[in-house]
Amino acid sequence: MAVESDVLDELHRLRNRVPQLTGSLAATVDGLVLAHDAPGTEPEGLAALTAAALGVAHRMADATARGGFRELLLRGAEGYVATYAAGPAAVLTLLADGRVNVGRLHLEGRRSGARIGELVAARIGPERRAPAAEHAATLPVDAGRPIGTLPVRTPQRPAHQPTPRTGGHHRST
Repeated sequence: MAVESDVLDELHRLRNRVPQLTGSLAATVDGLVLAHDAPGTEPEGLAALTAAALGVAHRMADATARGGFRELLLRGAEGYVATYAAGPAAVLTLLADGRVNVGRLHLEGRRSGARIGELVAARIGPERRAPAAEHAATLPVDAGRPIGTLPVRTPQRPAHQPTPRTGGHHRST
């Protein structure tokens, strides 16, 4: 498809602008690879991990009232992993060595994320969004939660455990 080659071109241009990049990946928010330029990395695994991290980031942003997800930065002993929103349906994950200028990484990552978001939105188009909106009315209530988030479940007591008594003293027999 044309969008994948356009996204791959954007990833190559990004590597030219930030020489310390060691890899890049564009994926859907559910973890499907759109394009990658990440030699020595398993793109499907990285996309799945990105989707999982995105879910946690959404939850953390919601729990702390920080607004919608924009970006996530991880600094490891050998370098950085940065994930940027690329519109509502995609994300951009960048791998960089420890010598990268983090300000430059953010600047270029945000720009590329916006461009990739535009490319993906052009592919989806308004004609494909309408049926999804109609279908959403038939989905369970949880389907309205933000993409990449997980439902919160209240812990349930197993049936074999007795309900604890509240207050008072226990009688001995």
